[in-house]
Amino acid sequence: MAKILKIENLNKSYKSGSKNIKVLENINFEVEKGETFAIVGPSGSGKTTLLGLCAGLDNPDSGMVEIAGTDLRLLNEDEKAALRNEKIGFVFQNFQLIPTLTAIENVAVPLELRGDKKAVEKSRKLLEKVGLGDRLDHYPSQLSGGEQQRVAVARAFSNSPEILFADEPTGNLDAETGGNVIQLLLELNQLSNTTLVIVTHDMELAQKTENILHIKGGKTSGVSKNLRP
Repeated sequence: MAKILKIENLNKSYKSGSKNIKVLENINFEVEKGETFAIVGPSGSGKTTLLGLCAGLDNPDSGMVEIAGTDLRLLNEDEKAALRNEKIGFVFQNFQLIPTLTAIENVAVPLELRGDKKAVEKSRKLLEKVGLGDRLDHYPSQLSGGEQQRVAVARAFSNSPEILFADEPTGNLDAETGGNVIQLLLELNQLSNTTLVIVTHDMELAQKTENILHIKGGKTSGVSKNLRP
């Protein structure tokens, strides 16, 4: 199968005063198109830093990130932004909705930025898919945490991304609500034939994906396959 994400010899460090702190060391893995993939590790293990590098939100010290056949080293920041807009979706732990926009407006924004004349119609359908057809005109402050994350999931799928990155998508939700959001994410992912990469410290959530990359102290111990029924 085709590889949608390819990571080779990735290294990243940060300066803290006079010290150089290594966050990621010699990371290698591949994700196939259409698969579900979890990056798992304890707090401070480098998971979120790795996700940012995979999505081109930050640059590594060395190594290669390739998305959909494009080597990010060959792109400038504007070209990376265009790639993200065209091929990548995001779901974050803290929802990142625009507080002054309604649910339907939050979902429509990425589509409108692309000049899609059917932005509102598509956004309505997506919100109906995530069970929020009756909450279209509600502002984030009028929605529960679970409902806000559903809006965020709908927005993430609005540009039909080839790959979707989810950073601790259930981190701010209780167990039951989080479980429902993950189920929704996996169902929409299957319907859209998107590749889903989830960063989490929750092994129960990770086990719902096809493959798991284990990371600890900035190093990986390889990818394990999930033997799901």
